[in-house]
Amino acid sequence: MASIGFAMCGSFCTFSKALTQMEKLCLGGHDIIPIMSHTAYSTDTRFGEAAGFVDKIEALTGHKIIHTISGAEPLGPKKMCDLLIVAPCTGNTLAKLSLGITDTPVTMAVKSHLRILRPVLLCPATNDALGASAQNIGRLLNTKNIYFVPMSQDDPEKKPNSLVADFSLIPACADKALAGEQLQAVFR
Repeated sequence: MASIGFAMCGSFCTFSKALTQMEKLCLGGHDIIPIMSHTAYSTDTRFGEAAGFVDKIEALTGHKIIHTISGAEPLGPKKMCDLLIVAPCTGNTLAKLSLGITDTPVTMAVKSHLRILRPVLLCPATNDALGASAQNIGRLLNTKNIYFVPMSQDDPEKKPNSLVADFSLIPACADKALAGEQLQAVFR
């Protein structure tokens, strides 16, 4: 089985979906290395307390969460992961990745992992995917070793620019990304 980095950004309303898929990957025999952005690691929200998520993730994976830039930097040079998943991947993180900005543990993990030409699987959850983030998604779709979990509008009437990936497809997309393939169709 694979060693998989599982990075989480601050789309808190999707944390339960992300944790469900993280658990499925663990149960499938994968070694999961958890990574969280500063915001995801330390922010209490109406969706749960940060410490509760941290405890649950560390118990599930058996690893301490990487939550600093310096902690994420060795991922690539030490070849710690076969695949890096970012779920949820916010619009902010999509923008930073598309422009090469490395100022969070998650963006550093991606940069470090891509440096050794290994696959990164992005699982977007952003209210501006069909607005300001569209250009960033377009750039990343054209970036070597970047793959996407298929996504669709989650509420076209109330949030016409919002896209959320189908988190239930993470395991299938992980298998495809490890084989150098994109699960189709990207937009559903």
